[in-house]
Amino acid sequence: MKGSIYLLPVTLGGKDFSQVIPSAVLDITRELRLFIVEDIRSARRYLRLIDKQFPINDTTFLELNEHTSDKDVSALLEPVLNGSDCGVMSEAGQPGIADPGTRVVALAHLKGIRVIPMSGPSSIILALISSGLTGQQFTFNGYLPVKTEARAARVRELEKKAGEGYTQIFMETPYRAGKIADTLLSVCKNDTLLCIASDITLETEWIKTRRIVEWRRNPPEIDGKLVIFLLK
Repeated sequence: MKGSIYLLPVTLGGKDFSQVIPSAVLDITRELRLFIVEDIRSARRYLRLIDKQFPINDTTFLELNEHTSDKDVSALLEPVLNGSDCGVMSEAGQPGIADPGTRVVALAHLKGIRVIPMSGPSSIILALISSGLTGQQFTFNGYLPVKTEARAARVRELEKKAGEGYTQIFMETPYRAGKIADTLLSVCKNDTLLCIASDITLETEWIKTRRIVEWRRNPPEIDGKLVIFLLK
């Protein structure tokens, strides 16, 4: 009999896990002894966070990241095909969104393995519902281009789509968040709405929606922050 795959949410960086992870999800996570994870060290830290006595040495961790080959992804599912239940964890939030876990989930469906999603924090969804921008029609665009000119061109495309009624959501690594903000303030029209959701669920969380002209008067200080951007 095949095992099942549990899509396990983790915190978005905070240590107060009981405020963001449902108790039923914590119970299932503590029971599992096989995990497919984006980063083994962060997975171990999280498990020790939710259970100081978690048996790390008796647990198998299989790593899945952008460097994992298709052949190796298939091999990750062998224990599940042989009957073991497995948890899939991202480095932060929900697995499967802007996360390599999507690859193993897609293959699990092809192999007839049951996939069980578990409730927990998603920075993208939390940013959207707290932005005041439309949640009826929206698009998540992942990361924007690194090079300045390409990034500016992409922002113009997203602003146009936002003007057609679709909230545009994108994210950036902490060390480039400030550059994204600079591009948005220099490229976007005065009346375009921009929500900046920073450090969601952390003690330093702040979420503000302003028109671009208002952001220009008081530019955000977000270097080093975990940020989700939304345009409308």
